[in-house]
Amino acid sequence: MQSPNPDSSSTFIQTIEGPQDPNRQGHDPYTLEEIMERYGVPGVSIAVIKDFEIHWAKGYGIADVETGAQVNTETLFQAASISKPVAAMAVLKAVQDGLFSMDDDINTLLKSWQLPPSQFIEDQPVTPRMLTSHIAGLGDGFGFPGYKPTDPIPTPVQILNGDKPSNVGPVSLARLPMTAVHYSGGGVIMMQLALTDAVGKPFTEILQNEVLDPIGMTESTFEQPLSPERDKNATRAHNGRGQAMDAKWHVYPELAAAGLWTTPSDLATFAIEVQKSLRGEANHVLSQTMIKEMLSPVGVGNFAVGFEIGKQGQGWYFSHGGGNWGFRCHLLAHKVKGYGFAIMTNADNGGVVLNELKERIERVYGYDSLDKPVLR
Repeated sequence: MQSPNPDSSSTFIQTIEGPQDPNRQGHDPYTLEEIMERYGVPGVSIAVIKDFEIHWAKGYGIADVETGAQVNTETLFQAASISKPVAAMAVLKAVQDGLFSMDDDINTLLKSWQLPPSQFIEDQPVTPRMLTSHIAGLGDGFGFPGYKPTDPIPTPVQILNGDKPSNVGPVSLARLPMTAVHYSGGGVIMMQLALTDAVGKPFTEILQNEVLDPIGMTESTFEQPLSPERDKNATRAHNGRGQAMDAKWHVYPELAAAGLWTTPSDLATFAIEVQKSLRGEANHVLSQTMIKEMLSPVGVGNFAVGFEIGKQGQGWYFSHGGGNWGFRCHLLAHKVKGYGFAIMTNADNGGVVLNELKERIERVYGYDSLDKPVLR
């Protein structure tokens, strides 16, 4: 994990935390802590990227309302769907290593399960590129609710088939591939299974050895359920009123889609790896060519391989949001400029705080504006 740069960061932090000037109404009159209290969000953790490094990172509030533990920069949160681009990097690493291509028929990679025959794929098979960009024609739209730690946990095959103890499914084709984007967590689980079949190792081992460790995401893990040792500094899930739920957190066997435990600093480190690799400067996991593949929209919809790609102002960004049971988070970074942020919250109502922080950070740092930034 990269160390935050203390240079001038305190002024940025104070400006983002405090009431906004000029006051445009809305949430501008409120401090960050007042907004968190108003919307029942006990804890927030932030890491901000500037000039291709972590400019600052800070935790706010309570990690667990039952114990009173405070959020710090090492507190683990569930990354929810931000797991998807991290998993997609491992897919591209396998492609880079020559195990398969992004345009292979997925059934040629799958050994422990097969996508059933369908009229929709008679002329065009489903491929890894389609699955990682949500254009494979699948109709599930998952969204995974997770499982209590005491519940039976399904295998990837049970999840794809919709067999008990899975609480979703089954995953099936609903339209021709490449028709349109239809967000499909089930498709990501199909890709998870194909990756493990092709590599011949457990998913957690692949991600740890091929992505997390090489990048330096030292506080991150795909282990589900979380080990007791790591759980000591993990936040609790909270409902929309900021209250404890009936379990500390849910277990997500849908690892590639929702299983990552991490910190904003580690997510920022991941984003910086992507930014620098695109410039040919890091490349701890993927070559410059493969990173360009990761950030290139596939031609249908707004997804590339794992990331959502979007234009904001005059700039192009890669991003992904996430929402698990009791967690909300967001990661955004500029494709060619060295800025971005990761924000993680531990409550169902965290989206309100995320959106307010996103706007404040972008305005203070002057994202893609001809106007001078509020601060330099």
